[in-house]
Amino acid sequence: MARVVRNSKFRHVFGQPTKKSDCYDNIRITKSAWDSTFCAVNPKFVAIITESAGGGAFLVLPLEKVGRIDREVPLVSGHKSAVLDIAWCPHNDNVIASGSEDCTVKIWQIPDGGITATLTESSVDLVGHQRRVGQIAWHPSALNVLLSAGGDMKIFIWNVGKATILSTIDCHTEPILSVSWNFNGSRIVTSSKDKLLRVIDPRSGEVLQSGTGHQGGKPARAIYLRDGRIFSTGFSKMAERQYAVWDENNLSAALTMEELDSSNGIMFPFYDQDTNVIYLCGKGDSAIRYFEYTPEAPYIHYLSSYTSSDPQRGIGSMPKRGLNISTCEIARFYKLLNSGLCEVISFTVPRKSELFQDDLYPDTAAEEHAITADEWIAGQDADPKLISMRDLHSGTKSAQSSTTSSPSPAKEVVFGKTGLAAKPSEPRPTNNSVPKSDTNSVHSTKPPSTTSSPQVVAANNKENEELRRRVDDLERRVKVLEKALANSSAPGSTVQDSDNSKDNNTADSNDVDEDLKF
Repeated sequence: MARVVRNSKFRHVFGQPTKKSDCYDNIRITKSAWDSTFCAVNPKFVAIITESAGGGAFLVLPLEKVGRIDREVPLVSGHKSAVLDIAWCPHNDNVIASGSEDCTVKIWQIPDGGITATLTESSVDLVGHQRRVGQIAWHPSALNVLLSAGGDMKIFIWNVGKATILSTIDCHTEPILSVSWNFNGSRIVTSSKDKLLRVIDPRSGEVLQSGTGHQGGKPARAIYLRDGRIFSTGFSKMAERQYAVWDENNLSAALTMEELDSSNGIMFPFYDQDTNVIYLCGKGDSAIRYFEYTPEAPYIHYLSSYTSSDPQRGIGSMPKRGLNISTCEIARFYKLLNSGLCEVISFTVPRKSELFQDDLYPDTAAEEHAITADEWIAGQDADPKLISMRDLHSGTKSAQSSTTSSPSPAKEVVFGKTGLAAKPSEPRPTNNSVPKSDTNSVHSTKPPSTTSSPQVVAANNKENEELRRRVDDLERRVKVLEKALANSSAPGSTVQDSDNSKDNNTADSNDVDEDLKF
């Protein structure tokens, strides 16, 4: 019987590393044994946790600053102990949070272009944990809402703008291994050392569902999928690596559970909410496997894998807003190697057409927030605001992100952008291709390069009128000067004529003085 090949537009996705000169080299990557990705990326910066004597530090580099990194490069080093986790704010590309062994969470503001001197003063200090802070995660749609999980087995939900605790979750009896928000931030899922998965209401701290996850003793991780199901990675009793899909309303049994291999490195799942592609990156592995999720059984479909000769110590994923759509790039990873190299790996779908690919780029999460922290803690939920990928890279505003949001309190505006459209992010300059504008797209009704708005036309007309007026004034000044010169050099002039000429010259000079005032 002939085997039927499943039809998928992501079946031929392939990963390709960039040239070493377009990567980041000579980085003192942390040697911490903590189970973290050690890397966070957004459309402006890449942040990497580094080794630091006498405290904790991490490196923040603009994306375009590739090549060999100077050993004396400025660091963000305000923690007293090692940094364990970092996360960029989804609503402001210049704000990053860090959790540390010193029991604190710090919020940092990075200027455009990166830091020029070592940054030791944070914008906000969040103090509440009694043990080290191992996981931090920003709320997907609410402004300035941050989750932190510590070794004291507590989870705090913070209002970063006011540096206050919104809620405390104290239901774990063993150390927390992972925490993840669902799509609209109304629930969280946690995995812990007691092998239980818990679905929790983040406002009240109530455990809505719990169930036994992976049976192995090694760390497991769980994330929310867009439709509300849960995807987890872990180990079996025989120490084989597994992945599973769960129903959030029934954690008594997995919808599906499959074994992968017998390696011992923890697997970090990276989930693309727009395309339902899941990337599995094992710590110490030299491969990145990727799968496609579907709501129907068997739920997880293997696509392919990217392999290299170097094992990964950590890895970071670029949000959709930072990808290069002109090359059909659907994912980009920043892989940390033991040698100190941060290798950039681009995953693309081979397409012959150079037009915008609607099926590859559905609307993605915008930089603008949907609700405020006060609205969220009051019980309001909202999906993240979406923006069209075509509009994002053409510089026009999406209809879905153009809704005027309610103004935030003054203390919260510092860390979020209110009433603004999502900013288009520039593709990496190291790629050999240049992003195509909408002039090549059959879906674009008005090419942005040839059509001007009425405001632009009016501004141009005003500038032209000003230039014409100045030219006329200059011509009049020249004529006045020529007339004064001719009168002063005329032969046989009488004294009276001279006086008149002097008066005329004085008047002309006054005219010239008046002409100098534009």
